[in-house]
Amino acid sequence: MRTSYDDRYRQIAKKIIYYRNLKGFSQEAFAAKIGISKSYLSKIEAPNSTKAYSLDVLFAIADGLEMDIASFFISN
Repeated sequence: MRTSYDDRYRQIAKKIIYYRNLKGFSQEAFAAKIGISKSYLSKIEAPNSTKAYSLDVLFAIADGLEMDIASFFISN
């Protein structure tokens, strides 16, 4: 059984970046909106990051982007 979900974290990060930019948020403004630090958001969005984060954070990101959390898990 595979124990690492690195590829999935990277795919979710790409979607967060895409939708954040689509909505016109800078990292700093978006982080403030959802109640996390810019540094933490930057680590989540880093291209080679495998930063694990809680569902609470992902819910906050989805809410901040006004989208369904399931959108992060659907393959394009």
